[in-house]
Parts: sequence; C-alpha cells; structure tokens
Amino acid sequence: MGAGAGKKMYDEFVENGQIYAHNGWQEYVTNVGKKLLQHAQDDPEKYKFVVLDNAQINAFATPDAYIFVNRGLLAFLGSEEQLAAVIGHEIGHVVGEHARRRKLTNLLGKTAGIAAAIVTGRGELYDVSNVATTTLLSGYGREMELEADRYGAEFLAMSGYNPLAMIEVVQVLKDQELFSKQVANQPSTYHGLFSSHPKNDKRLHEVVAYAQSQLPDRITDQVGDFWSLIDGLAYGDEAATGIVRGQTFFHGGLRIAVDFPENWTVTNTPSQVLGKAPGGKKEAHISLARHEPVKRKSPEEYVVEVLKRDDIVDGSEIELNGLKCYVGELEIEGSEPQVALIGVIYRGKHVFLFRGEAGPEGDADAFRSVFVETLKTLRGMTVEDVQMANTRRVKVMVADPHDTYAKLARRTAITRYPEESLRLLNGSHPHGEPRAGDFVKIVE
Repeated sequence: MGAGAGKKMYDEFVENGQIYAHNGWQEYVTNVGKKLLQHAQDDPEKYKFVVLDNAQINAFATPDAYIFVNRGLLAFLGSEEQLAAVIGHEIGHVVGEHARRRKLTNLLGKTAGIAAAIVTGRGELYDVSNVATTTLLSGYGREMELEADRYGAEFLAMSGYNPLAMIEVVQVLKDQELFSKQVANQPSTYHGLFSSHPKNDKRLHEVVAYAQSQLPDRITDQVGDFWSLIDGLAYGDEAATGIVRGQTFFHGGLRIAVDFPENWTVTNTPSQVLGKAPGGKKEAHISLARHEPVKRKSPEEYVVEVLKRDDIVDGSEIELNGLKCYVGELEIEGSEPQVALIGVIYRGKHVFLFRGEAGPEGDADAFRSVFVETLKTLRGMTVEDVQMANTRRVKVMVADPHDTYAKLARRTAITRYPEESLRLLNGSHPHGEPRAGDFVKIVE
C-alpha cells in the first residue's frame, strides 16, 4: 500500500523546509494530541502531529491521520485548552472518516505535489483550485464539522479540559473575520476550522454542554507550559512576497533564498529582484524573476521556444546543486554592455530566470564567473534563512494597571493597524483592554 496524502504532504513540507523548527512546539502539540487520543478509541500509533511554519490561521487533518497545525494559528490561541480544542476537532475528522465519506481519500492519495497546492506563490492565500485541497482547508460542511466538534468536545472533557474551549476557538476565528472586514478591509482569512458555525451556534453549545457532563472530578495537569512556548513564537511572514536582507533575497511563499555578490545593492519589486554592483549598472547587474513552467520543455528549450530568444551566441545546459539549468551568452548590439548573460533554473514547480550584464566599467571575464556563482546560491530556505527573513517574534509580558493597547502599540513591530492587531492577538477585539496581572502578547 502506498503512502497516504498526509505522508506525501509531510515529506513535501520537509523537503521545502516548511516544518516549524521549534522542537518545543512539535513536542508540545504531539503530547496534547496523545493525551486526547487516550479517549478516542482509535489507534494512536497511526497519528502524527506536525506544526507547519505557515503564518495562515488554520489547522487540517488528512485521512491517514496526519494533523497539521499552522504556527499562525498558535499565536492567536490563549491557552492549552484552546490548543486541545483545535487538535481534538481535527482528530474528530479522522475518527469520523470524513474524507472517506466525502469520497476524497483516493483523490488526495493520488495527487502529486499536493502540499504545493496548500499555498500559492504569493505565500498569502490558499490555492482553492483543487476540490480535495478546498475541502481539507475549508471544512467538510455543517454536519461533519458538528460531528468533529462532538468528538473533539468529548475527547477534551474526558482528558480533563473544559470543552468550552471549543466555543472560545470559534470566537477567535470569528474575530479574525471581523478584523479582516472592518479593520483591514480584506476578504476573510481562508480558514476552514469551525468555519461553518454561526456565531451563536445552538447545536454547538448543546454538544459542548453534553461534553461538560463527562468532565472528571479532578482537572488534570497541563501537558506543557503554553505561555513559555508562546514567548518567542515566530509571528507573521515578512518574507511572504519577498524580502531583502543585506545581499540575500528571501521569498517565504516560494521558500527560496538567493545570495547576490558581496557589497552589491539588492532591491525587490513585485516583478523582479535586482542586484547592482557597487559601481551601479555601468559595472554590473543581475536580475531574477519567476516564470511559469511549461511541461516537457528542457531549460534550453524554454529559453528558445518559450522565451523566443534567438540572440544566443553561446550556451549550454548544466546542473547546479542538483537542479537543471541553462546558461547562455547573448549577442550584444552596440558597445554599452561588455557581456550579457541569461540563466534558467528549474526548481520544483517554478522556473527562475536570471539575466545579467557587465557594463562598460565592469570586468567581462570576472562577471561570467560571478553570474554562475549567483545562480548556484539559489536554494530552498533553511532554518537559518527563515530566522533571518522573519525576525518578528511574540513576546509575553504581564500587564500593569496603566497598560492600554494604544500604549503597547507604540513598542510593537507590527506596522499596519498595530493597536487593533494587538487586541486581536490577545482575544480582545474589537474594544477590549489589558487587565492588570494578565499575560499579554505583543510583537517585537
């Protein structure tokens, strides 16, 4: 029997560096899941719990019992019980065999590169063009979501967690929708978790009330220290659409990094990345852009047949770090550039086009070497790359009697809607204020 959809996704997420590198969170989420599974009457050995390095606010389960939780959701939770509610709900989808009942199991299992469909190249919005992916991320419909709630609430109660946390998480997500509409003036974040519930869902309250009757006489100990793990959690994705740090370009959506030569100036626009030598374009420059792949075209064929370049005077296909690549020298008209080069690299489902020139004040031979060395640096983002690209972290503090979100907003790294964002982060949207002595999350 071949690997299921969850295993294929997991392997792809590992390959693309999309597992959140903080081992404390991986262990914590796994242990909460194991605690709930003690009461699930299902084989606990088949489950795997994974925290994804994804800023989107969501969690989802696959039919082969892989449960993925985005770190973006973790930042907005306020307790271990709320985390348990998220995980319990997803276990409920597996126990209820909702993928099989929606006839998605075969479709999910046969889809190649399904993890790539979770996030688009922009790294901000889910790709909902595939019916299986859509269902995984947007929910299974009201009846199955309520059944997952019922299972989850009972797992919570029997594990010693208050199942009211299910309703609290629904409120966290409804606040996200309210924030998107009223503050950010954007479409709602695409999360399927509990998405089919009205704000005051009578049936959900009935499910939770029944589960509360199954609470043990003594509340059990927490699995871990929720607030110590929240402190330092990566926040957002500054590199989602591309960011430059020094001479390095990072793209969180594409999960790539490229190093430009030392002392070059690197800038990023929506259409390309441009690196310029210390002497400017008169010395040398290299640009990078992403293009859509064409099936069954080699890098050389892509240059000639897709880009329609008929001005190549010398070129060859090579392999750089295991990636198929074509580097060619272009015919030069006039005397301004000394040499003009083009490079195409295939990486995953993307084509990366490099172009460069050595200007009249540059060194043509040295530039040929510099161009190829720059191409060689194209890589999947490492843990170190992610940390360099995304510098914002959640910081936990204790509110004093004079704290307000307006006051805390002056010291946050959040630049858009800082006051409103801090309220949202702390479950106080739209009008709440910190209470003295409570833990409060800010972003630095």
